[in-house]
Amino acid sequence: MTLIQTFHGTSSNGTRLTAVYAEQPAANVAFALVFPGDDLPRLVHWGRPLAAPETVIDMFDALAPQRVSAELDYTAWPSVLPTQSESWIGATRFDVRRDGTELFCKFQVTDITAETVAAGNAYDLTEKNGYPNWTVAAEPKRTPTVTVTAQDAEQGVKLVWTCELDETGLIRQHAEVINIGEGRLDVNKVELAFTVPADANEILTTTGHHLRERSPQRQDFTIGRFAKASMAGRPDFDATLLLNVGEKGFGFTHGNVYSAHVAWSGNSVLSAERLPYTAGVIGGGEVLFGGEISLANGESYTTPWLVGSYGEGLNEVAARFHGYIRRVHRDWLVAHNIAPKPRPVILNTWEAVYFDHDYDTLVRLADKAVESGVERFVVDDGWFGARRDDTAGLGDWQISQDVWPDGDKSLKALADYVHGKGMEFGLWFEPEMVNPDSNLFREHPDWVLKPTANRLPMQGRNQQVVDLTNPDAFAYIYESMNRLVGELGIDYIKWDHNKLVTEAVSPRTGRPAVHNQTLAVYKIFTDLKAAHPGLEIESCSSGGGRVDLGILEVADRIWGSDCVDPVEREDIQRYTSLLVPPEMIGEHVGASPAHSTHRATTQELRMAMAFFGHMGIEWNLLKEPQADIDKLAEWVAEFKKHREWFAVDTAVHSDAADPAVRVDGCVMPNKAAAIYRFTQLTTSQTYPAAPVRLPGLDPEATYVVSPLDVSLDLIKQDIGNGQSTLGWWNADGVKMTGRALATYGIRPPALHPAQAVLFKAVRA
Repeated sequence: MTLIQTFHGTSSNGTRLTAVYAEQPAANVAFALVFPGDDLPRLVHWGRPLAAPETVIDMFDALAPQRVSAELDYTAWPSVLPTQSESWIGATRFDVRRDGTELFCKFQVTDITAETVAAGNAYDLTEKNGYPNWTVAAEPKRTPTVTVTAQDAEQGVKLVWTCELDETGLIRQHAEVINIGEGRLDVNKVELAFTVPADANEILTTTGHHLRERSPQRQDFTIGRFAKASMAGRPDFDATLLLNVGEKGFGFTHGNVYSAHVAWSGNSVLSAERLPYTAGVIGGGEVLFGGEISLANGESYTTPWLVGSYGEGLNEVAARFHGYIRRVHRDWLVAHNIAPKPRPVILNTWEAVYFDHDYDTLVRLADKAVESGVERFVVDDGWFGARRDDTAGLGDWQISQDVWPDGDKSLKALADYVHGKGMEFGLWFEPEMVNPDSNLFREHPDWVLKPTANRLPMQGRNQQVVDLTNPDAFAYIYESMNRLVGELGIDYIKWDHNKLVTEAVSPRTGRPAVHNQTLAVYKIFTDLKAAHPGLEIESCSSGGGRVDLGILEVADRIWGSDCVDPVEREDIQRYTSLLVPPEMIGEHVGASPAHSTHRATTQELRMAMAFFGHMGIEWNLLKEPQADIDKLAEWVAEFKKHREWFAVDTAVHSDAADPAVRVDGCVMPNKAAAIYRFTQLTTSQTYPAAPVRLPGLDPEATYVVSPLDVSLDLIKQDIGNGQSTLGWWNADGVKMTGRALATYGIRPPALHPAQAVLFKAVRA
């Protein structure tokens, strides 16, 4: 089938028109562009495929605004890069300057290429021994792609804009800005845009802070500009993963939703803007400091990808992002000849021992980890230099002889012991940061980002930021990590990032350096993983910071939050999954009371809340009774039965009318089975809880719905408060159609607040 088509015509006023229509039938998504004359394109359709693609040429006349009183001769109809030359009088979205003077560019399109690019791997999903099995397809991935060359010859600025429709249904666009004039061209802003329909009148973003990341917020999409900027040198806790607009009241399962994301781990902005005269736009881009990108003649700057996702409900929007990043990681495995493997269950030592490292203690903890079914043992902060607390030693990436002396109780001996127990060995680093109280800082004060020669940025957690744009600093960090990975046989790196990157000027160049610092981080990730095939790296950033497609393309998972309190984690994980597939979210079983909130919770809730993600343990098992260890092992064993399917499943969330409950699930690609979690966060207005709907199933199929074994006995777990038996809560379950389950739902057990249960739906 033809995935992209071009049409030519003339508007009612004689304007020459070129239209491009692209679709991905399997993803049930299409978009259409119209180029009026030699202007940049207008997005005239974004949604389901059209039955008659040739009609998109008429959409110019159908959608173009009339001239109205007291305005310019051309009423604003924003292109993919709105400028004042096309009557856009909203916020500046394209800011370039030559010798300090702002240029007002009028781009003329000189070339349009619309083609299906056959490149990269496509994959076939089959079953092998009851588990999913990916193989490289015979035919390559086919991507409808539009490439547009335009320029303002008089002002010496050239633009190459690329837009592609990924097989997942994501639209990706970026722009290359080229200096074709005399003198230097400073690029300060390139904020690309997607036009959205008029009935997309509500905005959903996420906000938050440390220990409460990804908290949803909604507001009307009114006249004016709404922007969420992230200026911490990486996406911060307050950064929104997606900017979503849609019909008022849209949710996970209903309403047309249009979402935008900037795939970049540095400074960025996402925005929604509507003028009284025009359609609304959503979009974003990298935020650049003055002088950060300065181009000589012939030099260029390419924006990060601005990624758009359309869906009927947020579940479909999220599934497109999940499919994309899963394929990126399959590509890495294939390219480096690495056999895929299930996500290993992790034990991380931080909340078990903190800085108190001791060989004998960690050996005993490793033994308990093995009993619990753990497959990866990660030693956290405190193993290097003078790092006995968070005030000193950061940057001195040499094993501390005070804590880990050479010999039979060295860090190497611990790594060997862990490997001998059949587990992988992981180690914590914070490569981008340095304590002023460190040998690195004392010997190389010029290796730190700072606004002037004599003033450091404001400290955070006793830290400053290493200037990775300095080749000597980069080489030191990379070689230190590379050497330790080889010497210790490190299988996994927990990469932390605690200091906000502010006033980030490189002493080497005298220029702001956030852009190049971000590229340097990507390079260390990819170089280490290429040098050590099979090495995995987690992006942890004071917990749940720096979560974006840029880092997700090079990292193997993110740490969802430093808060492992399961009550808080419910919504943190739910909204993180708008972008991140669950198997890439670190979800750990912690202690009770929780370190971060001091809230006491049951072990069942803590285990249930970690069940769909990359499961791990953040808990000092040496202090727990054997019965709890045995219970943990039972849940870990149950998780291992399903984790390979979780890594390909569609993540779904239900829109429950009751704000006290949550329903989350994972549905197999062929909809043959699903596992759901029902969580009673607080008491409900109804008692017992009302029936809950189960999204994602085949409406025409019949399913047997029954409890998962670990949740079967409510009395034994002491988490229910029903005084009679729930009719279907037994091993046999009950039969219902997918349509009935999605429409009227099924009655959940009556639970105490802060409790959760797991159950499955299997096609009969």
